[in-house]
Amino acid sequence: MRVKTLGSTTLDREDLDRGAEPDNGYYIQNQPLVAGRAIDLAVDPPPDLVVEVDINHTDIDKNALYAAMGVPEFWRFNGKVWRIYDLRDGEYGECDRSPTFPMVSKDDLYQFLTTCQADEVATEINFRTWFRSQINKP
Repeated sequence: MRVKTLGSTTLDREDLDRGAEPDNGYYIQNQPLVAGRAIDLAVDPPPDLVVEVDINHTDIDKNALYAAMGVPEFWRFNGKVWRIYDLRDGEYGECDRSPTFPMVSKDDLYQFLTTCQADEVATEINFRTWFRSQINKP
């Protein structure tokens, strides 16, 4: 799977008069369109997936902002609850599984988040191994 990771890049568009800096953004389906170059949201599609760990309250309505940008999938964790949203008719609806990675449930994310607190590197290795086994299932 080819993925372009944005890291904590500021996502903004002049027409929205506001931007956001997610913890990470990923081009997955649209990776071939943006590979090897800087992203310009005035001409490029939005990331396919945006992830935010939102422990501190902000006055920016991130759901509305990312929906206006057209981000198809948004994951949000507030320190206790993990929410997965997919864009439907211009608004986010909450779902139990990732639309991009249907083999990943919220329960799976909680499990890996818990183990990550003890050992981030081992958790990442285990998650990648687990994920590969899931996508290679018949």
